[in-house]
Amino acid sequence: MKKSLLFLLVILNCTAAVVNAQKDTVVMSLRDCMSYAISHSAKMRIQEANNRDAQISRRDAILMAFTPSVSAGSYAYSNFGRSIDPETNTYSQIASFHNGYSVSAGIGLFNGFQAVNNIKIAKTAQRMSMTQTQLLEDEICLATMEAYCNVVYYVELKKVLMSQLNTAESWLRLAERQEQLGQKSHTDVLQLQADLAKCQYRLTSCQIMLDNAIITLKDIMLWPLDEPLELEDTKGLTLVSSLNGQKDQSNVNDLIAYAQKYNGKVLVADDRLRQARIALKTARWQYAPSLSLSGGWSTSFFTYPGQKGYTPMPFSDQIKNNGGEYIQLSLSIPIFNHLSVASNIARKKNELDRVSAEREQSLREIEAEVTRAMADRNGAADAMKQAQVYAMMQYEVLELNNRQLELGVVSPVDYRIVADNSLNAAAEYLNAQLQYFIKSSVVRYYAGERYSDQGLGVSD
Repeated sequence: MKKSLLFLLVILNCTAAVVNAQKDTVVMSLRDCMSYAISHSAKMRIQEANNRDAQISRRDAILMAFTPSVSAGSYAYSNFGRSIDPETNTYSQIASFHNGYSVSAGIGLFNGFQAVNNIKIAKTAQRMSMTQTQLLEDEICLATMEAYCNVVYYVELKKVLMSQLNTAESWLRLAERQEQLGQKSHTDVLQLQADLAKCQYRLTSCQIMLDNAIITLKDIMLWPLDEPLELEDTKGLTLVSSLNGQKDQSNVNDLIAYAQKYNGKVLVADDRLRQARIALKTARWQYAPSLSLSGGWSTSFFTYPGQKGYTPMPFSDQIKNNGGEYIQLSLSIPIFNHLSVASNIARKKNELDRVSAEREQSLREIEAEVTRAMADRNGAADAMKQAQVYAMMQYEVLELNNRQLELGVVSPVDYRIVADNSLNAAAEYLNAQLQYFIKSSVVRYYAGERYSDQGLGVSD
């Protein structure tokens, strides 16, 4: 009975472990990795805080322009020395107690369009902050994409090395049987053993590089390093090669014109230039007079607590009788303020020149980046096609040498050279495919397609 219960507990624990392992295993596609990296990025959290600050600044600018400032106050004090009697307006040396209340409000009627311009600047800053958020997302997505492709490269390379290792083991077993039958020399067997050791070494090195690539991807995504990360099955080389390596036939000038109009870097530069122009207008209007309107109400209460036989007027009556209102219209004309306005205008002009030059630099950089991206994309397409042809030819040569080695026509040394060439050709073809995918993704990005909307292959 005890053995049966113990066996049942072991089965339950094993089942629970399998279920937990299945729950912990998360299969991630390229889009999943990019989405996870964006949602967990510390840079994105900082940028979101900046976005909230920009939203608050716009709200403050609107309230400053269209709502008055309202304040209320109260005071209470006791006077033990010489003071003026509020009732008789004469001096008195009797200790007294005073209490007062006031409410005031004021609004600027005209201040050189500063309030309106502040709203425009705040609105532009908010839009610019959102654009910077998109740029940061694109930066994170591109870094994730490159790290993901590195993992895919080593995963696929590991499959090729595993296949070659299995082939080397098969040929070694065959050579050992042929040695026993006198069909192979011991030197040939030793050579195949060396080839097997070399395949094992390459596989171990590939596994180390794969582990490092996965750690890099986890670090970019902010994925917990101690938790497993399983990537979606890429089905070998079919996903990337399904793009067929077609060159982008679109006009480079059209793509440059589109990117210079809609790319986030240019949009940010345009918003900064717009802000600088509005700030310069605001600075020039500081020479104009300002007009403001204010009003208020105040009242007070007093008594002589130390005077015998004195009966103060009731609190409510004093609050009512001592109340007073005022309204004030103020006009301020600047005459001389130590050239602060002129200095401010000069600084705003310098800022406008600086931002204008930065925008021109951004346009120039976009032009160079788009041109380079198009050239890299087309070059990668040519390289992928050539690598495909070379890999196919090397594979056919390897298959032919497999049959010849089985017949004893080819020596193990020559076969090892052919096998190495086939492995290198397959690795170069895989690398060319992934490079083509990344380069074409950059071109698609400048054409208006976000990295987060792209995937590894057409079917993704």
